[in-house]
Formats: sequence, C-alpha cells, structure tokens
Amino acid sequence: MRITKLLHTRMRVSDMDQTIAFYRDILGLEVLERKVSPRGSHLAFLKVPHSAELIELCSFPPSGPVKVQEDLVHLAFEVENMNDTIAALAAKGVTITDGPTSTSSGSRFIFIDAPDGYEVELIERLPGVNIV
Repeated sequence: MRITKLLHTRMRVSDMDQTIAFYRDILGLEVLERKVSPRGSHLAFLKVPHSAELIELCSFPPSGPVKVQEDLVHLAFEVENMNDTIAALAAKGVTITDGPTSTSSGSRFIFIDAPDGYEVELIERLPGVNIV
C-alpha cells in the first residue's frame, strides 16, 4: 500500500449552520457541498484556500452535543499578515484566546475558539520557515 495524499479530515459538530458560518464568515473557507449520508449524518465539505485537503463537518444530532476537551484538537491555518489578521478578527468581534506568540524562528501565532470547543491556530510564518 502507498498513500498518495490526504483528502479530508472529519470533525463532528453540534450545530452545522453555526459551524459553517464560523469557518465561512470568520476564516473565509468555501462550502463546496452539503449532503446527508446514508446513515443520516449531515455533512458539509469546506475548501481551504490554496490547499487540496478538505475539512468535512459532520452533524449527527441523535448522538448528542459535541464538547471537545480543552487543548485536545485544533486546526492550524497560515495567514499572510498577523497584524491584519488580528485587526480583522477584532472587527468581527472574535476573541483571541492565546497570543500573539513569537517562536524562535520568528513566526507568530494566535488561537481563537471555534464552535464546540475546537481551537483554531492562525500562524504567520517567515519566508523559508516550514514548521512552527
């Protein structure tokens, strides 16, 4: 077996519309498709700019609400300019929960909260820096 690429990552969510609004309106992700699976799960596929991988959101109300434990799961996205990102988040009323923090490589990052307790890390990398 040889894996050729990552296609998508699934995250279970409590409120599909609220979660889609967060990723679409705050982070600028595009909703490519919404559907219901044969098992009855509500699914949405989100496209991240400049990435081939998708985020799959899954809501299955009969299993109850989702509550992600603190500091367990997060998504990390690269941003062009941290100062502009902080200003845009403030204009949308989004609270920064951690940071901005500078790394030894000179990159900077912040965290914000998404619905259900998922954390989102936003990273500004210096040219040539690959990992934070």
